[in-house]
Amino acid sequence: MNTIPSGTSTHRAEGDARPPVRCAIVTVSDSRTTATDESGPLMRSLLEQAGHVVVDYALFANDEPTVREYVRLALQRDDVDAIVLTGGTGLGSRDRTVEAVRPLMEKELPGFGELFRMISYQEQVGTAAILSRAVAGGANGKLIVSLPGSKAAVELALTRVLLPELRHAIRELRR
Repeated sequence: MNTIPSGTSTHRAEGDARPPVRCAIVTVSDSRTTATDESGPLMRSLLEQAGHVVVDYALFANDEPTVREYVRLALQRDDVDAIVLTGGTGLGSRDRTVEAVRPLMEKELPGFGELFRMISYQEQVGTAAILSRAVAGGANGKLIVSLPGSKAAVELALTRVLLPELRHAIRELRR
């Protein structure tokens, strides 16, 4: 039986000459500022350690129209391959990130959220994993990913789910 280590993609391009994915990072929070945001900088660090490039970072309050407009404009940028958001994916009345980005998605990737919640259930939060509305999808040849706001969730989502398939997802979206 051939086993693949957890978090390892079988869809790697040959060699190390794969171009980096150019990412825009967005933190959505009513309580964090650029000085107190921990999830956005962690996301930047993990993406850059994996060989990708962060071309933009923004922080917005939980305001659906503002977040949607930022993502809509990022989808039009030539220097952005993926938009990765953190925050606003819970059940609170102000958590509207999913509602902001879902209408922009041409194709949703339900397996992303399913796998993230499964791993979260197993390794981090138990049944509280059902409270996450993490979502991913594609639009205009770009990837949109919306994650919970906690550092632990960002680290788990990136290291175990997103980073192993990021280049592959971009390649598929552009076929």
